[in-house]
Amino acid sequence: MIPTKPKPSLLLKTALGGALALTLAACAEQAGDSASSKPDMEKAEASNTPELGTFGIETADMKPEVDPGDDFFEYVNGKWLDTFEIPAERSSYSSFTALFERSEERIRKIIEEAAETDAPAGSVEQKIGDYYAAFMDTDAIEAAGLAPIQDELGLYRSAESHEDVALLMVKPDLGTRTPFGVGVSIDAKQPDRYSVYIGQSGLSMPDREYYLDEKFADKADAYKEYLVTILSAAGTENAEQAAADVFAFEMAIAEIHWTRAERRDRDKTYNKYTLAELEEMASGFPWQMMMSDLGIADQDYFVVSTPSAIEGAAEVFANTPVETLQNYMVASAVRSYASVLPKEIDDAVFAFFSTELSGVPEQRPRWKRGVSAVGGALGEAVGEVYVERYFPPESKAQMEELVANLRVAFSQRLDELDWMGEETKAEAQAKLEAFTPKIGYPDKWTDYSALEVSADSPVANIRENRIFNHEDSFSQLGQPIDKDEWFMTPQTVNAYYSSTRNEIVFPAAILQAPFFDPNADLAVNYGGIGAVIGHEIGHGFDDQGRKSDGTGALRDWWTEEDKARFQEKADALGAQYATYEPVEGYPLIPNLTMGENIGDLGGMAMAYAAYKLATEGQDVPVIDGFTGDQRFFMAWAQVWKGLYREEALKRQISTGPHSPGMFRVNGIVRNMDAWYDAFEVTEDDDLYLPEDERVAIW
Repeated sequence: MIPTKPKPSLLLKTALGGALALTLAACAEQAGDSASSKPDMEKAEASNTPELGTFGIETADMKPEVDPGDDFFEYVNGKWLDTFEIPAERSSYSSFTALFERSEERIRKIIEEAAETDAPAGSVEQKIGDYYAAFMDTDAIEAAGLAPIQDELGLYRSAESHEDVALLMVKPDLGTRTPFGVGVSIDAKQPDRYSVYIGQSGLSMPDREYYLDEKFADKADAYKEYLVTILSAAGTENAEQAAADVFAFEMAIAEIHWTRAERRDRDKTYNKYTLAELEEMASGFPWQMMMSDLGIADQDYFVVSTPSAIEGAAEVFANTPVETLQNYMVASAVRSYASVLPKEIDDAVFAFFSTELSGVPEQRPRWKRGVSAVGGALGEAVGEVYVERYFPPESKAQMEELVANLRVAFSQRLDELDWMGEETKAEAQAKLEAFTPKIGYPDKWTDYSALEVSADSPVANIRENRIFNHEDSFSQLGQPIDKDEWFMTPQTVNAYYSSTRNEIVFPAAILQAPFFDPNADLAVNYGGIGAVIGHEIGHGFDDQGRKSDGTGALRDWWTEEDKARFQEKADALGAQYATYEPVEGYPLIPNLTMGENIGDLGGMAMAYAAYKLATEGQDVPVIDGFTGDQRFFMAWAQVWKGLYREEALKRQISTGPHSPGMFRVNGIVRNMDAWYDAFEVTEDDDLYLPEDERVAIW
């Protein structure tokens, strides 16, 4: 069994969860929240030496006294795990975080340069500089108090009916949460058109379990106290009773929500309703009125991802007193503006949502939060400068070659599969052939000319950004698919696969060590970014991605026999992950992490096959005592090096689609025969699995 000891101390208003819209599968959780502003990458390029160690692995982080067959993650990263302290401003720290911080420093320089220039009004530089300046002017924010949002709070408090509340909830510039989300995305069954998607929403805590599961009772109690604090600060009379009523409303919504695992099922989350059918199914919401206000009542149908939850939310909404709904909107709106409200409010929001829920002791420095705010509003404008300065053309060329090699290797593996029939193989090959890779940055940048930004009002800037995003998204209805659109900025340290577009996307910022280093050993690049490329390709063939064909259409192209064989293998992998318990009482949830686990396993298999093709006929050297195969697997372990605070780890296990890094390493390599050979793993080792228990899918 894998050692599971944790390291101590270690649109409208919301996304619609896994069902909505983009159907994206990302490589990792976003780092979101110190590197030198002079990037190490530039030094490495100048000297032609790897950024990490002598061949691309930071061997100083290793713990050689650990048997790799007992705990491979610890063997490669153990010294770092024992000595690294998670910064006080963070809930976790990983390779992604380190690159995020590097990116953050670079973006700060770009933003501050824009702020210092006397840019023409309406220019991108003016908007970047003014957005940042408004966010950073804490003296003005403190002096203004809640005045900048009193107009909005007044709208909520003046609502006299459920219809009034519903119309406020769909106003794109307002900050309230809603019991449902409405957004525009490519239609999963007709990927040549955009459709309106509707799905469950409305909870302030991370997920339904935080309301319903007894092990989160302390979080629920803390949330009630938080509501009292926020509603009191907003001037709500009898704040304690108001908070209790708001919590009861959210609890009722939580009870009818689908679980995250249920929302992963793409067959169950595609349900077409006409507006009339929607009104009949969920009559507690004034759908005709709301959709007319949004200008989308003329749609021939809407895709509802969680029908029973929408039906239940409509009933809860209709049976909840208007005063409770007013207070719900007030509380959620105050939270949405917290970063640009007085410190008392900002600190209260941080104390619950970051400290209580994720164990983060300290707020991030203001400048870092400002960088994130600008990135959220004007991400591609910043990204265009980022690419010019920090993304060398040769990195893109090398990535294109790696992607091509991975595709060749996977195509060969498909042909050799003994469990898949020829009919399904032909469809799989057609899908692989249709894959579109996007590397570094978009061919067409977002036009921000319609976005209004002022240096005087950060609240107004947030509202203007909401309107800009809403109009940008909803204007796609009835238009051809924008094939140049990206859903991550170039400075984002991540990657994703989109099933409706059948594309894999690798932003510039992830193409750095430890993932990719043009000066590193070939084995290290294949075990790092090569496996990430394979992971994203693998999402097209995981338990949900496999349901789309090469055009992106949600279509069953598998024979019944092949589906059964695939599911048998997926279940076997899930059974392994169900035995892993990083924190007592918090086992991994295989139905939640299945897609990512399959992506990891398939990605590593593809990357290893591609590495062997790339070195075929070559005399691969031993470097610092490590063979090429050893270096390949060590690179994968180095990529997932990381630590969690305990509360953050519990949250990740309960709500995240990714297994913690330790299990992305140990849980995968123990299923690969080549790893056993590379490190001479035997049945006496803790990670050993008999050959007939090892899972190989792709």
